[in-house]
Amino acid sequence: MKSESVKSFFSRKKFPGDFVFSIFLLLISLFLLSQLGSETKWIKGTKIFAQPAFWPTVSLVGMTLFAGCHFLSSIYSDKESDWGMEVFFWLTSMEYAVWFLGYVWIVPYLGYLPATVLLSLLLTYRVGYRGRNMFLAATATATAIVVVFKGLLSVKIPGGMIYEYLPDGIRNFMILNL
Repeated sequence: MKSESVKSFFSRKKFPGDFVFSIFLLLISLFLLSQLGSETKWIKGTKIFAQPAFWPTVSLVGMTLFAGCHFLSSIYSDKESDWGMEVFFWLTSMEYAVWFLGYVWIVPYLGYLPATVLLSLLLTYRVGYRGRNMFLAATATATAIVVVFKGLLSVKIPGGMIYEYLPDGIRNFMILNL
């Protein structure tokens, strides 16, 4: 009877990726909690709320407690876990991080403007927009982003290696403004 009440307390509607996320969150919480002794200190003679380790300890104990509850609720939920779908669900979100890392890698070679336009066009195609107007809108948006960040806000982004092949006047303009 007691295990049924625990099961009913923790049961809830399950979402894709929930079980994998709960394990990941619990492991991170336990790791951070294990590092408290080496990262923070308790100082003798200091009031409890002024202790350097007090609030990190409170927050990490709470994080671990709630991560454990989330883990238990993902175990006791009504729907069975499909590990393959859950892992696939979480890994698909990493695709856009890979797109961004590729963009960051290519900017020093192509320059800020060409790399931004290229990324914008590739992502427009990737999300399913294939029309000419959408590609023009993506190009205009990418150009506006570059003009605002590099031209108006003067964000210092190094010029691309490809700019070295341009004539002197155009090269200087591209390095400074685009």
